[in-house]
Amino acid sequence: MTLTRTIQHTRKPADQFGTTTVRPPDFDEFWAAIMAEANAIPLNPRLDHVPLRSTSDVDVYEIGYDSLDGLRISGWYCRPRDSYLTPPYPALLIVPGYISEPTLPKSWAKMGYAAVGVAPRGKLRSNRHYNPGYPGLLVNNIVDRHTYSYRGFYVDACRAVDFVLTRPEVDGSRIGVHGSSQGGALTIVTAALRRDVITCGAAGAPYLCGFMDAASLTHSWPYQEINDYLRLYPEREAQVRETLNYFDGINFAPRITAPMLVYIGLNDDVCPPETGYAVYKAIGGPKELHAQPRSAHDAGRFWVMPKVAAFLAKHLKPATTSHHPEPTVG
Repeated sequence: MTLTRTIQHTRKPADQFGTTTVRPPDFDEFWAAIMAEANAIPLNPRLDHVPLRSTSDVDVYEIGYDSLDGLRISGWYCRPRDSYLTPPYPALLIVPGYISEPTLPKSWAKMGYAAVGVAPRGKLRSNRHYNPGYPGLLVNNIVDRHTYSYRGFYVDACRAVDFVLTRPEVDGSRIGVHGSSQGGALTIVTAALRRDVITCGAAGAPYLCGFMDAASLTHSWPYQEINDYLRLYPEREAQVRETLNYFDGINFAPRITAPMLVYIGLNDDVCPPETGYAVYKAIGGPKELHAQPRSAHDAGRFWVMPKVAAFLAKHLKPATTSHHPEPTVG
């Protein structure tokens, strides 16, 4: 930890950092083709009530839907019981960090949201046919943008939007997305790729932004996976850079039109604050930033989560906002 802080003091101020990320000229066309392919796949949504996880005020379901490459994606769906609150409810996607299990978002349901704990491919409930592991996901097929792991991973998160739109108790004009770390990246990407329906988003400590710069600024996991890969295959660096430019949150950010809240920790040695500032500056729509001093990868959640809850409530208007749940970090 002392070494990391010493290195940080030799760097340019985080808010003045310029990343080496380049936006490919066919970036929009590349993703338009992927989303068109995804949109042609029947969703085949399913949900199964889980009495063991349900309570007097929240119903919990295991869900499933189809995504790219024929993969079946699973997750959790938590909604207020009609006896507790009256529908329709705003929807809130809780997107996961770089961990293996999706969040069970019961606390958000108690606040009045129909909440999905999204589990893109490779997560424990979605890894039957694809399981690169942790570590492993970040560099899986990293030299080919057409098969790189995050191609399907990003789409799986976007398909969760399609899932909530099938639910009769959800108000499709009020859909938000929130997560930290990898969840921060998925918040950025989902708000960009589904800007036609996303109402707002809150992104903490955004991962997958300025990939190559982050890997040079920190030797913490998971960016260390890139450093390890290039140590073994140094001749592939140009290919890696080319692929990652198609998946960098900084290149998605200009497409966002919904209001966004971004929060970062200025002592984050996992997702460097330089890259957090860079993606914030690139966001195209209304935005606000909370840069928390003396906070690491938790991005100051103790102080910022009431602000996140208030921001989401302002734009999504749930029936109650009396609780402030903890975010998932990882």
